[in-house]
Amino acid sequence: MLPIVDKPLIQYAVEEAVEAGITELVFVTSSTKRALEDHFDKSYELEAELEKKGKVDALKLVRNIVPRGVSCVYVRQPEALGLGHAVLCARPAIGNNPFAVILPDDLIDGNGSGVVSQMVQAYEATGSSQLGVEEIPEEDTDKYGIVNTRGDIVGNSSRVERIVEKPRPEQASSNLAVVGRYILTPRIFDLLETTVKGVGGEIQLTDAISALLQHEDVFAHRFVGKRYDCGNKLGYLKATVDYGLKHSEIGDEFHEFLASLNH
Repeated sequence: MLPIVDKPLIQYAVEEAVEAGITELVFVTSSTKRALEDHFDKSYELEAELEKKGKVDALKLVRNIVPRGVSCVYVRQPEALGLGHAVLCARPAIGNNPFAVILPDDLIDGNGSGVVSQMVQAYEATGSSQLGVEEIPEEDTDKYGIVNTRGDIVGNSSRVERIVEKPRPEQASSNLAVVGRYILTPRIFDLLETTVKGVGGEIQLTDAISALLQHEDVFAHRFVGKRYDCGNKLGYLKATVDYGLKHSEIGDEFHEFLASLNH
């Protein structure tokens, strides 16, 4: 729920999903995240007040938090047992369908085309799971799932040969990291059911994807866009500055303010 200029991170994730044609949003939450559910709930009192005061732009913004035709489902994760467990909690809502996973802390500016949209196109071209990847500094491999790919390339996607969760830099065989965007086939659920706790005592989605490689192809998709890791302070500040500079209402004034700091 941390805001980037005037929207929380989760709102950017929702807009990216909706742009890609996704109409059912499944939020995996906990008892401490009621603010997330409240954000997407309809506020009749607020809408009536904005309408009464003639604040048309603000009213439009509130009404479009969740566009028409898009539904929200909330699933509780009873324990913080990792990303793999969180995905598994969503199984009853997803059923036997392919699905996207978006980690809102990874905010990605797709330069006009959201990363999930790019990956949906890649999924349609290959019929296989897609992992959003980018090259990272070699010293940071112990923060990500790291993939090796082989030469089979379809568009911006290449076939994954191996994936390892958070290898130490001296043990990592590449610096190609999975960064917060996935499109997965439903077979992953069966594999998550039997995945034992891995790094950090958590059920790692990376481990289940490694098992998925034994059954079907998985592709690493090199998306077009700039990623901000808003899970750390510097990444969050960079995103705030860049998105503030592009903002239609305050961008010019914000640019002048930043320029004035150099004097």
